[in-house]
Amino acid sequence: MFSLEKFLTQDDQFLRLLEASAEEGLASAQALTRILTDPAAPLDAFAISRRKDKEITAQITGLLCATPVTGLEREDIEELSNALYKIPKAIEKFAERYQRTAAKLHGVRFDQQVALLEQAALAVVRLVKALRSRTGLEEIKSQNTALQQIEGDADKLMLDLLDALYNQETSPVKVVILKDLYEILEKVVDRCRDAGNVVTKIGIKHS
Repeated sequence: MFSLEKFLTQDDQFLRLLEASAEEGLASAQALTRILTDPAAPLDAFAISRRKDKEITAQITGLLCATPVTGLEREDIEELSNALYKIPKAIEKFAERYQRTAAKLHGVRFDQQVALLEQAALAVVRLVKALRSRTGLEEIKSQNTALQQIEGDADKLMLDLLDALYNQETSPVKVVILKDLYEILEKVVDRCRDAGNVVTKIGIKHS
C-alpha cells in the first residue's frame, strides 16, 4: 500500500499549501493569454499570483519551523516549495519583458509556446494533487512522463523557432528580443519539469 497514507496531519497542511502554490503557477500561465492579446493590459494578475505564491512559500517555511516531526522529509518540502515558487516568478518576468517590447513584435505570436506552458503548469498541479490524494506512485509517474513529453516538445519548438528566426531577414534588435523571450518561456517549462521531478522523487521515497 502507498505509504503516503501514513502521513501525519501536519503533512496534509504542507501538501495543501504546495497544491495552492502549484495552482498559482497555473493561474499565471493562463494570464499570459490576456497580456499577449492586449500588451497594454496591466500586469496585476501576474503580480498577484507571485505575491500569493510568496506568501504560501512563507507559510510553508513557518510551518516547517513550527513542526518538529514531518512524514515528508523537510528538505523535500523546501525543494518542492522553491521549485513551485519559481514558476509564477518566471512567468511574470516574461510578461514584463513582453510588455516593454511588444511594439517591436508586430505579427509575432506565442500561441504554441503558451499552450505548452499551460499544459506543463496543469501537469504540475495534477502531480501535486496526486501526491496529496495518495493515488499512488504509478499515477505520479504517469503524470511526470506526460510533463517530460511536454518539456521535450517545448525544447523542439524553441529550436524550430530559433532556426526560423536566424534564417529570416529580421532586424538584429528583433532577433535579440525574440531570443530572450523564447528562452524565458523555455525556462518556465523547465521550472515545471523540475517541480515534477521533485514530486516524483518524493513519491518514490514514500512508495
